[in-house]
Amino acid sequence: MVTTLPPPSRWATLTVASANVLNLAQPGRHFYDGQEPYSQNEFERKVGWLGERFRVLNADVLAVQEVWDEVALRAAIARSGLQYGTVVVPGAENGPGQHGAQGTPRVGLVTRLKVESLQSIADFPAAAVVQVPGLGPHTRFERPPLLATLRMKHGQEIAVLTAHLKSKRPKYLQDASGQTLEDTEDPVVQALGSLRSLLMRAGEALALRLKVVELLHRTRLPLVVMGDFNDGPHSVTTQLIAATSQVAYDKGARDNALFSAWDVQGDAALRRDVAYSHIHQGYPEVLDQVLVSEEFVATSRAAIGDVRRVEFFNDHLHEGRDRSRSDHGFVRALLRLKLPDVLV
Repeated sequence: MVTTLPPPSRWATLTVASANVLNLAQPGRHFYDGQEPYSQNEFERKVGWLGERFRVLNADVLAVQEVWDEVALRAAIARSGLQYGTVVVPGAENGPGQHGAQGTPRVGLVTRLKVESLQSIADFPAAAVVQVPGLGPHTRFERPPLLATLRMKHGQEIAVLTAHLKSKRPKYLQDASGQTLEDTEDPVVQALGSLRSLLMRAGEALALRLKVVELLHRTRLPLVVMGDFNDGPHSVTTQLIAATSQVAYDKGARDNALFSAWDVQGDAALRRDVAYSHIHQGYPEVLDQVLVSEEFVATSRAAIGDVRRVEFFNDHLHEGRDRSRSDHGFVRALLRLKLPDVLV
């Protein structure tokens, strides 16, 4: 009697990465009050530095944050020497009648994969609107996340959601011309400003959560959510987006939960104790994250792939502050998706 073994699984690999590029703007371009525009020399240093980092990351899908000018990102990608079919930063386009991002930088996507669709998500669903003291209803993302539906070369579909949530910096009241109306030295005002930022970030997290549920509920769509969350993996806002903790009490919650790629990477992955992407007042923290749906969790019955390895590129954070570099480390994850079995 001959026993026929099932054919071995075949895999397609996918490398995804997230990079906060720290105010990437054209030379001479004003972006924030109190900050001088980049000189031509500073700009050349910045796009050269980023190009080298992009070359090392060599990601199939690169999510970027803090881009003021799409043309500046294209310059940095060109310096990498890598070939990408898509480089987009909605809201930061440059061209006739287009002057880059206004008021706040935007998020973008760089990819080798075929792009099926792109959606910049500005408005909250009604359920995510929050009331912010002194500001009223918070109804929109300050930096709209970008949802992309991509197709890998073997035909697998994957969704990628890039986000940059509201920072922890206190939000002070301003007049129509942008002048601060509050005493920013007053500790009570500082506390209230921090509360405003928290509520705004929480509203954005909830709006993202609702989009995640919409994408994942009763589907088998592989989803990657990545970017600068301005909060740690175990924070209330990150868990609001991911709902990972619900899985411990309800296995059915896996269907629309997200999992930290760092936590679910393969047992054979090299886990160096360098998992941080930002240093604030001497304390390392993980603000830049890659979250994946259960389709990438090897122990899940719904798994059609896994996370092989996650790496943080953060050595430059110890090289001193220089705006030609980024103040964030970059994070990269190596993912796999199963190919259809071939009958022998």
